[in-house]
Amino acid sequence: MTPDGSAAGRAFSDVERAAMRRAVTLARRGLGTVAPNPVVGAVILDPNGRTAGEGWHRKAGGPHAEVHALRAAGSRAEGGTALVTLEPCSRQGRTGPCTQALLQAGIRRMIYAVPDPTLSGEGATALRRSGIEVRSGLLTEQAAEANHAWLTAVVTRRPHVTLKLATTLDGRIAARDGSSRWITGPPARRDTHRLRARVDAIAVGSSTVLTDDPALTARTAAGRPGARQPVRVVFDRRLRTPARSRLASDGAAPTWILTTRPAADHALGSAEPVTIGSGPRYLTEALHTLYDRGIRSLLVEGGATLAGALLGEGLVDRVIWYSAPRLLGQDGAPAVRGLDVPSCAGAPGFRVLGVRRVGEDVRTVLEPDPVRGK
Repeated sequence: MTPDGSAAGRAFSDVERAAMRRAVTLARRGLGTVAPNPVVGAVILDPNGRTAGEGWHRKAGGPHAEVHALRAAGSRAEGGTALVTLEPCSRQGRTGPCTQALLQAGIRRMIYAVPDPTLSGEGATALRRSGIEVRSGLLTEQAAEANHAWLTAVVTRRPHVTLKLATTLDGRIAARDGSSRWITGPPARRDTHRLRARVDAIAVGSSTVLTDDPALTARTAAGRPGARQPVRVVFDRRLRTPARSRLASDGAAPTWILTTRPAADHALGSAEPVTIGSGPRYLTEALHTLYDRGIRSLLVEGGATLAGALLGEGLVDRVIWYSAPRLLGQDGAPAVRGLDVPSCAGAPGFRVLGVRRVGEDVRTVLEPDPVRGK
C-alpha cells in the first residue's frame, strides 16, 4: 500500500492518463456554476479500457460528476474503471453519496487525482472496504490547479482571493488627471471578463465605486450554459456607496455591501448591507462572512487601498497582473497603497506561475512565496 492507503502496483497506463486529462478538462467546465461545491470531472472506462461515459459537476445541488458519467456509460460501466479528479463523496447531502453510485454501477477500479480535505479519506476507504481497487495520485498537480480555489477555501474557511491588477509598466492605474480608461487593450479586457465568469464574487473598495462607478459583470457569462453573474461585493466600512451607483441600482447581479455601520439610515438601492465587526480583523472577518454565504472564489479588482490591505495581511492567494506597455510617471496613481515595506528584506515575495502575451499587454500569474518574502 502507498502512504495514503491506495493500492500499489503497476504504473498508470497511457489510457488512464489520457482519461484523467480529459476529466480535468471536464472539471473546468464547472468553474463559475457550482459554488459552494468543488469542480469535478469524471471519465468511465469499460473493462476493455474504452471510454464509456464522462461527466462533470454542473451546478450546486445537481448530480455530481460521477453520476453524470455513470449515466452516460450505462451498463458498460460494470467491471470498469472510474477516473475522478477529486475523491468521491461518501456522505448524504443534497444528492446521494457518489461512492454508493459507483458501487451500484459495478465499478471494479477507481482512480482519483486529489483527496477531498473535507472527507479525511472516508470516500476512498468506503470503496476499498467494499472490494473496489482504489488508487490515487494520477495528475494530482493538474487536478489540484483546476480546483485550487475550492481547495484553498475549505481549508482556510475564507474565499480564495485573486487580486487582479491592470497597470502600466511603472505600476500606475490612472494618470495625474484621474483618467484610467483604458490602460490595457481590448484582448486583456476580454480576458478579464472570462476571468470574472469563473469566480463566485467580484470585489472592489468604496473609493472605486465613487470614482469609476463600475458594473462588475461578466459579459461572457451570458453565453455559458448554467452560468450566472458573480455576486458583486463592496468593501465599504463607512457606507459611502451611492444608491444611484450601478452596483446598487442596475439589478444585473446581487450586490453585497460589507460595512461596519448600521445600514438602517442609508439608501442602498437594491444592494444588501452586510454588517461586519469594526475591529482590526475587519478584512479577515469579512472574508469569513463571504465564505459562510457560499463564496469560495473572490476576484478583487480595486482599488489601491484595498489591494494594499489584503496584501499586507497575507490574504491574497493569487495575483493576475495585466501590464500595458505604457508609462504614466510618478504622478500617476499607484496600483497598491498603504503597504508598509520598510526594507527589501521584508518585501512580500511571489512565485511566477505563468506569463503570456494578451494582445499588446502581458499577463502574469503569481502566488505568494514565503521563502522569497524573507
